[in-house]
Amino acid sequence: MYAIYKREIQSFFTSPIGYMVIGLFLIFSGLFLWVFKGDYNIFDYGFADLSNFFFLAPWVFLFLVPAITMKSFSEERKSGTLELLFIKPISLWNTVLGKFFGTLTLVVIAIIPTFIYVYAISQLGTTIGNIDMGVVIGSYFGLFFLMASYTAIGVFASTLTQNQIVAFLLGLILCFVFFYGFQGISTLFEEGNLVVTTASFGMKAHFESIARGVLDTRDLVYFSGLTIFFLFLTVVQLKRLNQ
Repeated sequence: MYAIYKREIQSFFTSPIGYMVIGLFLIFSGLFLWVFKGDYNIFDYGFADLSNFFFLAPWVFLFLVPAITMKSFSEERKSGTLELLFIKPISLWNTVLGKFFGTLTLVVIAIIPTFIYVYAISQLGTTIGNIDMGVVIGSYFGLFFLMASYTAIGVFASTLTQNQIVAFLLGLILCFVFFYGFQGISTLFEEGNLVVTTASFGMKAHFESIARGVLDTRDLVYFSGLTIFFLFLTVVQLKRLNQ
């Protein structure tokens, strides 16, 4: 697994992909939070917190993560190197996990520089340091689990086709459905319990729950289960391709 993981990391940083992903994320979040006037601008918002950042980040990564993962297996299929992976003395699970953790590491690296936002916000408050760190830490935890689910979905989508653009679109659609799709469907109902139950099938509700600063076991189980489920589907699809 480590060899696959190392190869993935090297492929990101020996090409423009890794730098572009990190740069695009920081540029988009920085412009919307600090430069562009509007609802997301920290100065216009008037409150010393990072809620706008944690609202934006899932949507930005909704596009960036599928863009990273689209080549995970589709490129291997197109170039004919997927068969080489099958004959190597490494299990399919280790291969999938190596690619999964490689991509997830890149995403985490992209998030780390945003820690400076926490310091900047704490200094901008009427009272310096008056920022709810429990909510901030919870939001970062929620963002990490959300990115893990995005990554697992994207890696699975890359096994479905040899075309990287199609893999990107499939990953984007699946991530959107699981992040916001169920939330959108819940708005069609009027009965309260049905609304809550439907929304709970989506990642958005669980992300917002963790972002409140409370680590609920149900939210952790949801994200862990969803991630493992799509990694399992990836292995199943690879076995089908190997037949």
